[in-house]
Amino acid sequence: MSFWRVLLAILFPPLSVIGKGCGSILIVFLLTLCGWVPGVIAALVILNNPDR
Repeated sequence: MSFWRVLLAILFPPLSVIGKGCGSILIVFLLTLCGWVPGVIAALVILNNPDR
């Protein structure tokens, strides 16, 4: 997880997970619409997952 991805996850969470697949983008986008903090947390969790 690079510094730029973390910074992008904080500023605009859906854009930071663009390389992880359509489902991840959709989940993070919906959580960001519900609130900024859930979107950031979801983006960081998805970025920190080494399996994907």
